[in-house]
Formats: sequence, C-alpha cells, structure tokens
Amino acid sequence: MTTDSAVHPLAALDALATRTDLIAHHAAAVRTSIELVDEVRRADLRLPTPCADWTLHDLLTHSIAQHLGFAAAARGDRDPAVWKVRPLGDDPAGEYRAAAETVLAAFAEPGVLQRRVPLVEFGGEFSGAQAVGFHFVDYVVHAWDIARTLGLPVRFDAAVLAAADTVAAVVPGGAARTAPGSPFGPEVPWSGGDALARVVAQLGRDPRWRA
Repeated sequence: MTTDSAVHPLAALDALATRTDLIAHHAAAVRTSIELVDEVRRADLRLPTPCADWTLHDLLTHSIAQHLGFAAAARGDRDPAVWKVRPLGDDPAGEYRAAAETVLAAFAEPGVLQRRVPLVEFGGEFSGAQAVGFHFVDYVVHAWDIARTLGLPVRFDAAVLAAADTVAAVVPGGAARTAPGSPFGPEVPWSGGDALARVVAQLGRDPRWRA
C-alpha cells in the first residue's frame, strides 16, 4: 500500500479502480450471487446463514435493500427511504435478480467511478470507486454466505479475489467490528491458502462454517 493509502485508507479503493476493472469485478460478484439465489426455494428462507443471527430471508431482504440503495446513491439520490428493508414477496429469486440488475445498471453508467456518491447508511459522501468497492466486497462475501447456507460451491476468478482482498484490507477493524449494526464481525484468524477463505475470514466469517 502506498504512503497516501496508509494515511487515507479509502484511497486504496480509488487506486484499485485505476489499475483493475473494478466494474467488471463487481459485476462478477453480483452475478454470482444472482445465480446462487436462483437456487433458493421457499423452505430455504428459514435456514441460518454465516451472518450472525440472520436467516436466509434476512440476508436476502438486506441485500435487496442494499442493491437498491447503492443504485439510487450512484445516481445522486439521498433519500434514506430507498435503503429500507422490506419483506419478501412471492418470488424471492425474482425480486433479488431485479434489485441486483438495478445496481449493475447504475454502476455501468459512464463516469460512475468519478462521481461523488451519497451513502446515507455510511454517514457521508464517497467517490464512485469507493462506493463500488464497498458493494463489491459485500457481494463476494454474501455470495459465499448464500453458497454455504445452501451447501453449494462458489468460485471467483483470481483477479476478482485479489481485488476483494485489497478492499477487505481497508475495512476498519477493532471496536468498529463489535458495534451494533456492524456489517462485519471481528477478523477470524486464518492461515490457509484459499483466497476466498482469506477474504471472508478478514471480514469476520469463519471459512469452516457449515449450515
């Protein structure tokens, strides 16, 4: 990490966007999550997930709200109501896909990485590259969450995981991880060579977790 990134950790995300195709990596993560959610059946919604205290229903409603919230923010919308979590309807997979396609379309717009993005749930305004980075690493991890919940495999290209590792490294640690509402738990010690396991462990998931 450069000196500037050490002083301003989020600068690592802006730098990442200049040397790799962050939009393509983000799309790969979100589309992988779509494919996994397509396998969800109504009875699966009661299953526990690696997200502490969340069932699969909770994880999907959270994810749909986040997709819509990030999409709106990328277009300059500051309305906190966009981020509201709502119950699932009769077609959870369809609802998830529609919300995910919305954020994919928003992040594919020209110049999105250079915009200022108001993320009301994050308490401020961020660069487009930072906003995409936040959402990207979340859906690498949530794709893993969904796959583990359903007992399905999940794989990402090495370039996607290298980018996710860069983002995971700048997520604040310490007391922030134990605060109410924190999206990630304390880092889980992990020394294995699996790159996806390393990312999820950095962000508070135990790679050994099974439903």
